[in-house]
Parts: sequence; structure tokens; C-alpha cells
Amino acid sequence: MMRRLFPAPLLSLALVALWLVLNNPYSLGQWLMALLLGVVVPLLTQSLRPTRARFRHPWVAFKLFMHVGMDVIVWNWRVLRGTLGRGQRMPQGGFVTVPLDLRDPSGLAVLAAIMCVIPGTIWSELALDRSALLVHMFDLEDAQGEIELIKHRYERPLMEIFE
Repeated sequence: MMRRLFPAPLLSLALVALWLVLNNPYSLGQWLMALLLGVVVPLLTQSLRPTRARFRHPWVAFKLFMHVGMDVIVWNWRVLRGTLGRGQRMPQGGFVTVPLDLRDPSGLAVLAAIMCVIPGTIWSELALDRSALLVHMFDLEDAQGEIELIKHRYERPLMEIFE
């Protein structure tokens, strides 16, 4: 019964909290509206949420998080050098097609977020059969090396976590 009324309890709680924070006077009407939103919005959007993710290996997830953090710092530096450098080699952007072994929708969503968070890379297109990913790189020195980096550094840990 509770699961049908609250299909996403954390989303319900977040909506209630957000409504109350954005509407400062905590009157009875605001509380009722917050509770109504907390119940109705998750029910109406239930069909939009993907299947439940099976999250395993938190240590692998932590290491992936740290790798992404370091990559953000390194790529910020590379993009800065590429945009401000004069007389040096100008960055040559390009696209790489990364063949994918990862099939889990949650894992693919996290990979998309990673590719969009790291400066100098952007997730451009996913093949309809989810077999390949097109990524644009700001400074593409070695296409095969970048493909191997994405597969080794991001895809493999995501497969361990979600599949």
C-alpha cells in the first residue's frame, strides 16, 4: 500500500522540502500543497522513471568518482592551455566512436553525465542499439587512446557497478 502511494519516497520528500524552502511562510496551506505535490508528482511521473538500478560495488563507485574528479581537473587545465596558448600547437577537436559493452540504462545515464561533466568532452550520440557512442573531444591527439581511456576508465567500472 505504501509503495503504491509513494513509488519514490526520496523524490516525495525532496519535493516537500523544496516547496517549503521556496515558499517561506510555513502556513497550513503551504504544508498541504507541499504534501499534495509530494504525493501526486511521483505518481504522475512514475512511468517516466527507468527500471530500478541495481547498484553494487560501492568501492568501485567511489574510485570512479575520484577518477572523474581528477579528470575534471586535468581536462580543465588542458582546455585552458588550449584556449590561451599562442604559438603552441592549437587543439584539434574531433569525434570518436566508442564501441560499448555497457547496456544497463542507468549505467549509460551515468556515462552520459560523466562525458558531459568532463571539460573538453561531450556525449554526442548513442547508437539505436546502444552498441556505440559518439563523443566529441576538444583536443583529440590519439583517437584510439581516447577510446581505450573511456572504455577502461569509465565503462568497465560502470559495468561492475550496474550489471
